[in-house]
Amino acid sequence: MIFFWAFVVGGLISAIGQWMMDVWKLTPAHTMTTLVVAGAVLGGLGWYEPLIRFAGAGASVPVTSFGYALSSGALEELERHGPIGVITGMFEITSAGISAAIVFSFLAALVFRPKG
Repeated sequence: MIFFWAFVVGGLISAIGQWMMDVWKLTPAHTMTTLVVAGAVLGGLGWYEPLIRFAGAGASVPVTSFGYALSSGALEELERHGPIGVITGMFEITSAGISAAIVFSFLAALVFRPKG
């Protein structure tokens, strides 16, 4: 049953993103930013963790989980180190994903001919 709910929740998040692009005529960048912020807000309110427990990869794979990771890391480090922990916590939790994006973007730029 977990595969079913992962498919439903992941599909719903993707459908919301597609709906935002089709109806509101948002660019993919605006849509992605909105979904990341939505994940951060849901994470800050404590609603995203139960969604991940319920849907598994259906909630942890979409871009909304990046916002959740940012907010949860910031809140964890805020408790440990105070206000400076907000900044360090966001990057501590998401550093692997950010580093991978930078490295793979660089490698793609070496292999393909970038425009601009």
